[in-house]
Amino acid sequence: MRKAAPARSGLPRSVRPLAALLLVGSSLLACGKRAPEVPAGPATPRSSTKADRESVSVTIYNSNFGLVRETRRVKLDEGKVALAFADVSAHIQPETVHLKSLDGNNLLTVLEQNYRYDLLTPDKLLEKYVGKKIKVARYHEKLGTEEIVEADVLAVEGGPVFRINGEIVTGQPGRLIFPEIPSNLLSRPTLVWLLASARPEQRLEVSYLTGQMRWRADYVLVLAEDDKRADLSGWVTLENRSGTSYDGAELKLVAGDVQRVVPPAPAPVPEEEGYAYEYAEAAAPPPFAEEQLFEYHLYTLSRKTDLKDNEQKQVNLLEASSIPVEKKLIVRGQNYWYTTRAGTVLEKQKVSAYLEFENTEKNQLGMPLPKGTIRVYKANRGGSQEFVGEDSIDHTPRDERVLIKLGESFDVVVDQKQVEYLALSSCSSESAWEIALRNHKDQAEVVEVEQPVSGDYEVVSSSHKATKKDVHTFSFQVKVDARGEAKITYRVRNTYC
Repeated sequence: MRKAAPARSGLPRSVRPLAALLLVGSSLLACGKRAPEVPAGPATPRSSTKADRESVSVTIYNSNFGLVRETRRVKLDEGKVALAFADVSAHIQPETVHLKSLDGNNLLTVLEQNYRYDLLTPDKLLEKYVGKKIKVARYHEKLGTEEIVEADVLAVEGGPVFRINGEIVTGQPGRLIFPEIPSNLLSRPTLVWLLASARPEQRLEVSYLTGQMRWRADYVLVLAEDDKRADLSGWVTLENRSGTSYDGAELKLVAGDVQRVVPPAPAPVPEEEGYAYEYAEAAAPPPFAEEQLFEYHLYTLSRKTDLKDNEQKQVNLLEASSIPVEKKLIVRGQNYWYTTRAGTVLEKQKVSAYLEFENTEKNQLGMPLPKGTIRVYKANRGGSQEFVGEDSIDHTPRDERVLIKLGESFDVVVDQKQVEYLALSSCSSESAWEIALRNHKDQAEVVEVEQPVSGDYEVVSSSHKATKKDVHTFSFQVKVDARGEAKITYRVRNTYC
């Protein structure tokens, strides 16, 4: 007895696996949640302002941009909705916007996104009425009355042109009166989404990158009388030029050099009217909590703060008292001196004054220090603080040393001269040197004399101990008595090719 043949599918053999796959896929979709369907017909218009805002978080980066993340409870509609989302940054990067519902998955689908920045101005308003009628209020000085006439707006390019009572009028004929504001003109930048919503009200989270937000670190170091200890305070200076305010914001700062595909150039901040300055009180415990974020460092303010548009705000970052510091006097030569016959006395050398301290917990520090400017002050005999110099510091990890250049020493003078030069070959030489250090102060000073050399070198002999700092540099540490003089003599053999 023959077995019955299996039922044949009406589909060609080559497409049967695809049909089976589609059947399985449709079954899985039927079992899972689906995104809201997009109904036909016009979208229901809805709008949202910062009055709907439940929370806002702002993360500001060193290089003139920030990340804004805010949550709003928004009245929508079930079905297709056109949502106008106002009170966003005027310097938003629209391509970075991300919108999602916090009430659950598959409750919201973004069909379109638009960023409208055609803002309402007198010129824009008049431009929108080209080819339309408006009213003009003209004042008659002799009669002391105002006449309102109808006018056709013919053109605005290069200056407005009107037709009034059959005549062509240019310039400003009087006070212009418009019947309404066109719907495509906005009072502020607005994101507009075409959405498919499964609920009439949802909690939405919107995030985007924006320009014109920046921060920097500023430090103040107050030296003790003996130059061996100092008090250090750090401040974060914030600038919001984004075009909108963020009240009650959770503030975060990222320190580090973040790579961007097209990094925006820092824009100059003009001192214009209406630019506010605010100083936030230091708090205890420390106002910023620090943590590592990828290869950067994140600082989170322990309280919420207001970031007003066109405002500069300062927030305390750190305080440390009586930290050990070391003053250094350093003079540095030039590497080309060793490759040729020099004259007797070389160019005048400046003795640079530095301060150095360790960024350690032992010194009440030990947190990563963001790059910024450090300004140093010291009290005069009358007790008044005087400015003695400033320098920029780079991002400094914990347990590293910070070296600050303050300026040039007035009373410590250095002269260097070549006393002998022997050409050993076309690529090598031997030279003898003398360095005179004079100290006109009432106290002794220690001066570090750095000598960079091209190529390979050997200090053949020296009156003071020569220390190899790196492959191309050696140095001497020399104590110079008060109102005294010290001399260094040495001989160097140098191979430079």
